[in-house]
Amino acid sequence: MNIELEKLIYALNQRFKTDIISADYQTMPLQGGTVGNVYLVTGIAESVDGKKMPYRIVLKIQNKWERYGDPGSWRREYDLYSSDLGATFSQALRWPTCYHAELNAEENEHQLWLEYIDGVTGIDLTGDMYEKAALELGRFQGKLYAEQPAVLQSLNNLSHADLMKNTYLHYRSWPVVYDYIRSEDCGFPMHVRQMLIDIDEQADEIFARIEKLPLVLCHRDFWVTNLIYAEGNIALIDWDTSGWGYLGEDLASLIADEPDIDHMVEYYQRCVPAYYKGFSEYAHVTRIADHCVYEIILLVFGYRLVEGYLHTEADDEKTKHVHTLQKIYEMKTNPGWSHLAT
Repeated sequence: MNIELEKLIYALNQRFKTDIISADYQTMPLQGGTVGNVYLVTGIAESVDGKKMPYRIVLKIQNKWERYGDPGSWRREYDLYSSDLGATFSQALRWPTCYHAELNAEENEHQLWLEYIDGVTGIDLTGDMYEKAALELGRFQGKLYAEQPAVLQSLNNLSHADLMKNTYLHYRSWPVVYDYIRSEDCGFPMHVRQMLIDIDEQADEIFARIEKLPLVLCHRDFWVTNLIYAEGNIALIDWDTSGWGYLGEDLASLIADEPDIDHMVEYYQRCVPAYYKGFSEYAHVTRIADHCVYEIILLVFGYRLVEGYLHTEADDEKTKHVHTLQKIYEMKTNPGWSHLAT
């Protein structure tokens, strides 16, 4: 891939806080798809005083696309990095430093030149790292909720609080998944099918409870591949879905989105108390014992898992989706704590 050397050198000036006069580079794809690509850019940079410095930097190129119910998401990271939100993070939980952000409105594209953070991520995260992520997420959201810094009022491109509800209702109205769990041909165990049917029947009451919870700034894609554990701290990438959501919403993603299935129940038992402990260090929350994390997990991931089961031909993938739903069922029967009250 060819990149613009002028932009690379500008980003490296910010990275090294010195004047860079030249740099060579190699690129390697990190991830990407049809609407965006992420590259690791490496090479040697030379400063004005002749010092040669090896570097690693991330280039993210995002094209315009429209997520269901959230049309502004494609440019949200650019907008957030252009705001003062970065000042609200701590060393313990933060996003990668942005060295240069550029929006090309004509081409409906933006570029971010970001700090490369080398750490543990994805399936390699341990239970202690999960718990640390939950604790620091609670602290971050609790601090913002309690202090209400001015930057929160200035952010005009955030996903809306009803995104989770609308996405669930969209899934529920889809006969492919709705009818399947109620059909004689359904391949799920009866208790799993009943769990999904029950959540539909109770959805109005559950959302009424959820909507009484504190409204907090959510990442909304808080799953293991977006978490990087490095030197005891958590870095959080991919903020394009972020916006207003309810207490515990991000925790549902940490526990149930492409999870370590064998440890799902354990991580649920560990992360929920850690999350509320962190939040309550800054903000008093009444009736924490009546949290809705389990319900949010089912509302967000129940039909998604059914869809995944129906749209894969691979037996091992089908089995994985069934096992994930089974573990969600076990969370309800074995929550692992007596109360969460502050």
